[in-house]
Amino acid sequence: MMNPRSFVSIVDDDESVRESLPDLLKEFGFASQTFSSAEEFMAANGTSRSKCLILDIAMPGMSGPELQQELKRRKIDIPIIFITARRDETARARLIEQGAVAYLIKPFSDTALLEALNSALPAG
Repeated sequence: MMNPRSFVSIVDDDESVRESLPDLLKEFGFASQTFSSAEEFMAANGTSRSKCLILDIAMPGMSGPELQQELKRRKIDIPIIFITARRDETARARLIEQGAVAYLIKPFSDTALLEALNSALPAG
């Protein structure tokens, strides 16, 4: 049985990410659920089960950083690992400063993702 720390939500408008990441997370011992948008995540009450959020930065509608701010506004504290196809050191620094656990550039390595998850969800 998975331990309760291990439920991860993936929010990304890229279907290939939503198809591949759950398999990788399962290999790491995490259960997951995918959402195609920040709005879908919020409408499905994804915050109630999520112990960590893997969140794309650039999406139609509400962006990843906008969702991060909305969660803060609602006082919902979920560790966030941002993923993006665009290298932007200014955005990376700002998002980390605002509480993100990691900022990974696609394609990122399995090891980089596992390290970010272990930072977001300390064992025990």
